[in-house]
Order: sequence, then C-alpha cells, then structure tokens
Amino acid sequence: MNFWTNLKKPILVQAPMEDATDTVFRQMLVKFGSPDVFFTEFTSVDGLLSKGKNIVSQRLRFTKKEHPIVGQIWGNNPQNFAAVTNMLVSMGFDGIDINMGCPDRDVMKKECGARLIENHTLAREIISAVKKEAKNLPISIKTRLGVKTVQTKDWINFLLTLPIDAIIIHGRTAKELSKVPAHWEEIGSAVYIRNQKKSQTLIIGNGDVSSFDDAQKKATQYGVDGVMIGRAMFDNPWIFNNKIDPAKIPLEEKLAYLLTHLRLFQKTWGKEKYFGSLKKLYKMYIANTPGASELRSKLVRLGTIEETVSYLEKCFL
Repeated sequence: MNFWTNLKKPILVQAPMEDATDTVFRQMLVKFGSPDVFFTEFTSVDGLLSKGKNIVSQRLRFTKKEHPIVGQIWGNNPQNFAAVTNMLVSMGFDGIDINMGCPDRDVMKKECGARLIENHTLAREIISAVKKEAKNLPISIKTRLGVKTVQTKDWINFLLTLPIDAIIIHGRTAKELSKVPAHWEEIGSAVYIRNQKKSQTLIIGNGDVSSFDDAQKKATQYGVDGVMIGRAMFDNPWIFNNKIDPAKIPLEEKLAYLLTHLRLFQKTWGKEKYFGSLKKLYKMYIANTPGASELRSKLVRLGTIEETVSYLEKCFL
C-alpha cells in the first residue's frame, strides 16, 4: 500500500540524520508533535549482510508509535539491495528509501550515494532490484541536484521514467555540501518537469527549512508535495507542531523532556550504544534559555548517562 498518497499535503517529513535520528529521537518527536513521515538513519545494505549486522541493524529499530516509517538504505550492489528489501518488508516498514544523495567522499568513492546521479545504469539496476522485492511498499529516492554541477533536468527526467513513488530532493549538489543556500528554484524546476510529464511521483523538497511556517511557505511557493526537515529539528524539536511556541516552555519542563530522552535511551539501548552521541542533542532542550551555555557545558562534561540523569534530578527537578 502506498501510504504517501493518503497523506494530507503538504507532507512534513523527518529527515534521516546520521547518528542522531534513531528510534529514541523519533519517539521523542512523537511526544512533541509527530511529522507525517518518519525516516530511519542512513543504513548500509552491505553492513546489514555482514558479520557486524547486529550493530548495523540498530539503525532500523522502531516502535509501533513511529508510523508511517521509511527504511533508508544505501550501497552499490543490486543483489544486496534486494536481500535487504526483503528484510525491511518482513520487519514491517511502510516504505523503502534508496539514498542517492549522500555527499560523503568515502561513500561516493564506493559508487554510492550522490555518485549514482552520474551512473544511471547502476541507479536503474538498484531501483529495479528493490522494486522487485518490495511487494506493495512504496519506493522513494533521496537525492541531490547533481554531483559537481546542477543536473536537475537530466537527473529528474531519468528518475521519472522509473517506478518511484516519491523523490526527495536536497537543493544542493554533492560538492556544495551545506555550504551555500539551498537552490529551491531547482526543486521548483523538478516539480515543473514532473507536471509536464503528468507523472504521479511526489516531489518532496529539502534544505534550509527553518520552521513549520517556512515549510508551508516553501511548499506553496515551489509547488512541492511536501517538505523534509532536518537540522532545524535540533533547534526546535516541536517544529512539526505549529500549536506550540517552544519559547514559552519553561526551562524546567524542557529539562524534564531531556530527562525523559535520557531514560528512554537507557531503556532502549542499555550498553548497546554509547550515550556520547546524545550530547549534541542537549541544545534541543536548553537553547535560548537563561544560562544555557553554562548548563550545556556542565552536562557535556558528565561522563555517564547515569551521572547526567542524577545531576538533572537533583538540581532541577
């Protein structure tokens, strides 16, 4: 079943963010105000079929609260994509996303991620392999405008010839990383190309979306079916809920949410994952509050999750 077609537009999508948007993070988003679509972290198909698969598969863990949820996978081997697609189907995912936009040099050297923008033959083989095994799950592609230069017309025209339900476009080339403003006019061009072809494939825009209102504005201005929000979640985890002004939430309440986040991390991962990855998320809860800098400095110096929980309980709650 193609869940994308049942969602009210503009669709608001949580971006997959490396080493941040795991099941714990997504469960916290549910408490704040859920996006319309959840995404797992960027997950290697090769890793899921390797001896270290138990560690890699942590990226695919989710709960019944996190629906609809899309498993995002990457690689360069169509056979491995097929095998992992079977895995995702059996795990109960609502959709499958193929990453064709990661700009990381090590990823691109393997002919993965954004490098597939210039390898149409391999891109087609991968999509075909996933489609064959996906049963009735929808397939999406997360991509960029090009590798070194903008290739919107050529790349989007190509993708629209394939059985893809949604194309999520980050409005920069791989070379640009996040160093320049996102080229939303190019995302708008992709929408125009789609409309000219009378294709049913959804176009989701991504890049420099700063707020709920900004997402709505960009959707209207550029005609996209939805907007994917990434880094702005870390400035405002309530971003998908336009009924809440985080500036009006007392610090004590925000710290209670942080404590909930820490405890949920403990419950979910135990010793499986190092809690250090959580430290970069502290700013979500304490930014723009009195004494935020000093408090964050204190929290990041604490060596264990137990110490952090204890400190918050004693000092603030």
